[in-house]
Amino acid sequence: MSQRTKIKALLESGKTDIDVTVKGWVRTFRNNQFIALNDGSTNNTLQVIVDFENTDPALLKRITTGAAISATGKLVASLGKGQSVEVKATTIEILGDSDPEKYPLQPKKHSLEFLREIAHLRFRTNTFGAVFRVRNTLAFAVHQFFQERGFIYLHTPIITASDAEGAGETFHVTNFDIANPPKTETGEIDYKQDFFGRATNLTVSGQLEGELGAMGMSDIYTFGPTFRAENSNTTRHLAEFWMIEPEMAFYDAKDNADLAEALLKYVITYALDKNKDDIEFLTQRLLEEEKQKPQNERSEMTLIEKLQFCLANDFERLTYTEAIDILKDSTPNKKKKFQYLVEGWGTDLQSEHERYLVEKHFKKPVILTDYPKEIKSFYMRQNDDGKTVAAMDILFPGIGEIVGGSQREERLDRLEQRMDEIGIPKDELWWYLDTRRFGGCPHAGFGLGFERLVLFVTGMGNIRDVIPFPRFPKNAEF
Repeated sequence: MSQRTKIKALLESGKTDIDVTVKGWVRTFRNNQFIALNDGSTNNTLQVIVDFENTDPALLKRITTGAAISATGKLVASLGKGQSVEVKATTIEILGDSDPEKYPLQPKKHSLEFLREIAHLRFRTNTFGAVFRVRNTLAFAVHQFFQERGFIYLHTPIITASDAEGAGETFHVTNFDIANPPKTETGEIDYKQDFFGRATNLTVSGQLEGELGAMGMSDIYTFGPTFRAENSNTTRHLAEFWMIEPEMAFYDAKDNADLAEALLKYVITYALDKNKDDIEFLTQRLLEEEKQKPQNERSEMTLIEKLQFCLANDFERLTYTEAIDILKDSTPNKKKKFQYLVEGWGTDLQSEHERYLVEKHFKKPVILTDYPKEIKSFYMRQNDDGKTVAAMDILFPGIGEIVGGSQREERLDRLEQRMDEIGIPKDELWWYLDTRRFGGCPHAGFGLGFERLVLFVTGMGNIRDVIPFPRFPKNAEF
């Protein structure tokens, strides 16, 4: 079965007049003679020519759209338009039949909404083939970036008893019969009898455990699934998504921002290099999609221009306070064009504000720093002004925030004081506080939502289209 050559390798080899075996799925079969074959290694199909006069008619009838076949023959230079080589088949074997009357992926344009309903088959389309090859490249590039810099890949737990963000939007994990859980004398659920002996949930972040690793191994990163039980049906939210979360000992806020900028530029450059054909296809796809929009809603940049835009510019760095001043005085704010008006300091910035800073004001990616402590998490290092924390968000065109991070609060007294202020029980995070009690040091880290990165690099409009099997409210199909 392994004696085959992938279509991508054949198209790139430049070789002709060699015997080959190719295997894949039939996209189209014309005139009982020309098979367009695709195996997922590239969006390009390979033309396979059938000697129909000397082929069993029963076999020809089985060469249908969606069928899996093996074709052996000679790779020759093509005289037809659109391909450089083709295979003159000597033998065709049907590996899997496909009923053309029932196969959902007919050779025509399908909506993304329809393809979401048949996510088990959408890998066979050009759009999703391109998206998931890019996703694969980005994942590899993330690991390569950190490995080249001596980081240690740490697997943080999927099941945890902590809610790192304190938002309470967690999926509970239990071994109880949920219709009849054991109760305490006061009528509450008795989690001491549960599998783990306490209430547990799926992780919302690997950060807190990542910090523990950094406090002994200096530089670590996690890259794994995280879960939020947020009842949100937007194009930007998933219930299950992947996070890249490095944590670095002996880093301050500036080191943290430098690393995040370097990571983003590295992985985008890598994808542009390794997935040139896919990104060019996705660029054209986006141009066609934009033609359906009113002129004022169209993007000013093509997908490739947007990616180059992030590589060509040093990211603009400014404080939250400076950003608020810019936004307050901006034309859309004065003319009440923003959906959420910026009244003043303390406003929690929305995507429209972030995009204005990137796309209209600075015309480059932006790193915002020093947010009000009230709108940020308890673990962020408090600045000397008593009002702000050493947080940073990186804002990208078209997407808004893509990275969020901070220098972590390493001073035990300040951390405990902040936890008391916002009601986080210290006894539940005793292990986290121990890293400040015993050899604490300045350290920092950030989180990069992997699907948001894939969304940006592929130009797709809905986050459900950049993860193979999206999980969102009322949907856990496949």
